[in-house]
Amino acid sequence: MKIYFDVCCLNRPYDDQTQDRIHLEAEAIIGILRHIELNEWIWVSSGVVNYEISKTQNYERKGRLESLARWASEFVEVNEDIFIRAKKIQEFGIKEYDALHIACGEYGRADVFLSTDDKLLRIVGKNIEKLNIKVTNPLIWLQKMVKL
Repeated sequence: MKIYFDVCCLNRPYDDQTQDRIHLEAEAIIGILRHIELNEWIWVSSGVVNYEISKTQNYERKGRLESLARWASEFVEVNEDIFIRAKKIQEFGIKEYDALHIACGEYGRADVFLSTDDKLLRIVGKNIEKLNIKVTNPLIWLQKMVKL
């Protein structure tokens, strides 16, 4: 199983855990990372993830995200094909960076693209047949994977 996280997923364990939803999503991401650490699943990351992390204003959080991103076992370098595919994905109403992430996930042959961004998930839901990757929330996905 190959997994691509967007940066909002990677941030989730460092977000305010007093909200139930955020806490549950953070726990799901930590659980997924545990499977990756045990080499049961593969984490596909990209230059888009690294670039987005580099723009993080909070130094402490940025350092944590950079350390976490090193766990990725596969890495997609952004190329012209990815930019072309991202432009097509943007036509569905998906923002530039989200489209680049999805294109990288497709290019890296990830089985699933995980995001906690409700707006993105809503737009993708209306256009899922136009994408070459499953896009879902990490909590929902993990529940299905472990049959909760």
